[in-house]
Amino acid sequence: MIRNEVFSCFVFYGVLLVLKMYIIAIITGQVRLRKKAFANPEDALRHGGLQFHRLDPYVERCRRAHINDLENILPFLFVGAVYSMIGPSLITARLHFLVFFLARVLHSVAYLLAFPAPTRSLVYIIAQIPCVSMALQVLMAVCSFA
Repeated sequence: MIRNEVFSCFVFYGVLLVLKMYIIAIITGQVRLRKKAFANPEDALRHGGLQFHRLDPYVERCRRAHINDLENILPFLFVGAVYSMIGPSLITARLHFLVFFLARVLHSVAYLLAFPAPTRSLVYIIAQIPCVSMALQVLMAVCSFA
């Protein structure tokens, strides 16, 4: 049993984000199959021939959404875990985690459904606000040890 309420809250949102990343990966794979657009020749051969070893714009959009998740969620998982250990209030921490989670979900939806600009950029910025806030608080908490 995790006794730190803030860390437990972080784990809840962190696991939801990892599940979201799995969902994006599954979507990418399903779109590849539906569009018959395979990145590797052996996969193309298995599914109809080398003519399907090709790029597809929507498959690439799905891949970029997944890569963007990796670039943003992995740092959140590190910074959020450390932030949980410096003693923030549960309400403040939950707000940081919730805002990041919701913004990343909206970002993925905007990416996959090709919402018009600047939708994706705005939710990206919203997601970065709690990350920067947590990072600065962590740095302030540990700077005397550097």
